[in-house]
Amino acid sequence: MTTICAVRYQNKTAIAGDGQVTAGEKTVMKASAHKVRRIFNDQVIIGFAGGVADAFTLEDWFEKKLQAYSGNLKRSAVELAQDWRKDPTLQKLEAMMIAFNRTDLLLISGNGEVIEPDEDVIAIGSGGNFAQAAAIAMIRHSSQMNASQIAQEAINIASDIDIFTNKNIITDQL
Repeated sequence: MTTICAVRYQNKTAIAGDGQVTAGEKTVMKASAHKVRRIFNDQVIIGFAGGVADAFTLEDWFEKKLQAYSGNLKRSAVELAQDWRKDPTLQKLEAMMIAFNRTDLLLISGNGEVIEPDEDVIAIGSGGNFAQAAAIAMIRHSSQMNASQIAQEAINIASDIDIFTNKNIITDQL
């Protein structure tokens, strides 16, 4: 599993993700995976949790949607979610994705959900609830941190609680 957390704060949006890839519940297969990526000419950043091959499939599918809808993130996300629910091949994919650009922050799931958060924080993966709670608390109670620092520290906190999250954290920001 993994943990990905995206934060919009002070007119910036940042994302952080750990690098752990596990096999089952006992084996760490890799500690330095990159689960945060820029796509669509670096205009969109995504982070994914779930099966790695499934995530790559979703990334490719999503980038095609972005191209088809001229980079309209919301429309592309809705179209991807609809396909994900309807297409028998995509239905088997086990992954979730966070996607954002300069204006929108979205969670996209295989259940057909496209969610824009109320609190400007989205977190997914095994430590997602821990990271989300930490990020919301930092936003509410700290003006000393920026979006990137909050996202990274939220993953760091989740890694202290969730055994499927490590401290090899990658961040990116728009």
